[in-house]
Amino acid sequence: MLRKKCAIFLAACLFAAGLTGCGGSVQGNEGREKVRLMVWSPSEDQSKASGEWLQKMCRSFAEENPQWDITFVYGVADEATAATQVSQDPEASADVFMFANDTLTTMTDAKALAKFGGKYRKEIEEENTPELLKSLTLDGELYGVPFTTNTWYMYYDKAVFTEEDVKNLESMLSKGTVSFPLTNSWNLPAFYFGNGCSLFGDGTDESKGADFGGEKAVEVTNYLIDLLKNPNFKVDEGGSGIAGLRDGSIHAMFSGSWDANNVKEALGENMGAAALPTYTLNGQKKQLYSYAGSKAIGVNPNAKNMEAAVKLAVYLGGEKGQKLHYELRNVIPCNKKLLEDKDILSDLVVAAQTETFDKTSVLQPFVPKMSNCWVPVENMGKGIRNGSVTHENAKEQVEAMNKAMNSDGI
Repeated sequence: MLRKKCAIFLAACLFAAGLTGCGGSVQGNEGREKVRLMVWSPSEDQSKASGEWLQKMCRSFAEENPQWDITFVYGVADEATAATQVSQDPEASADVFMFANDTLTTMTDAKALAKFGGKYRKEIEEENTPELLKSLTLDGELYGVPFTTNTWYMYYDKAVFTEEDVKNLESMLSKGTVSFPLTNSWNLPAFYFGNGCSLFGDGTDESKGADFGGEKAVEVTNYLIDLLKNPNFKVDEGGSGIAGLRDGSIHAMFSGSWDANNVKEALGENMGAAALPTYTLNGQKKQLYSYAGSKAIGVNPNAKNMEAAVKLAVYLGGEKGQKLHYELRNVIPCNKKLLEDKDILSDLVVAAQTETFDKTSVLQPFVPKMSNCWVPVENMGKGIRNGSVTHENAKEQVEAMNKAMNSDGI
């Protein structure tokens, strides 16, 4: 989970050793403009074992832009680390970097993220859906080039469940064992969203606050208390879900693309993946909704050669970059043209992630007050798991959770 990753920033300049700060440009002897671009990405995008995606894309970019004599300076920073580093010292940071959309306001508050406009914004908008672009838009301004969606969905054993079974949680529980990360505050809200709870309106209006209280939230809490009593429902903690898939004690779990290889190893040809199911609350089917966001390519507003930096960002996050990213590292593409490719859509994980993002997810809020919501929800999940939240005190516990989510932190 991006918001919880404790990544370590490793500055690793592969060219132009000893240089720091954002890139500049001078006129070369051959009439080509000399350009220096510092680019950050996760280590996996640069390692030989993973195909050196970043280096290949940058070399291709240089070949397609002969007007510039480009020197690339590579550094290692994952999407969460880059946001912190750039915000702390924008002038000494990379020109182009990857970031998670839930760190957007951290960087815009620090004036560390450039806006995309003109022909580049038009190109980005043409290649991506409005829902995806919304994850990178603030006050009408677009701040990144999306290269993948970020959400979670369901993996299941096709030897136990049919495609019809996995449409409803109760149907699944009648046939096999289902594991869910009940104590994880990135997952638990799925049930509450399904019964009408919301965060900051559509996720962008901080003034509307958290709406995780009232009878709708009490109903969900009571449902979860009973769900925990079902012998076929298990709480996924400490990797128990994937371990259960391996030993056959678990038949379905909820996770994202980062677990795809582990699930494949555990289930083999019986591996299934699907968007989130409904659950049955008081006789009515309610849809589970996961948080969704994106990972994007960003540009430092302090870049000395802004045109080259912006053009590189659009190139890395464009159709060619996403296709190679998928081929080398199985990074799920979000480009509209690529998602029309039958070979790509035949990938179970691509199909499940795309359907989830489009149909069974809500935009994870990136307003500052969202930081007050994680711990109260986590505590609710833990309280249900350990029995301290009961039918008798559910209303009281729900109102305490909602109050904490709307406070200035606990």
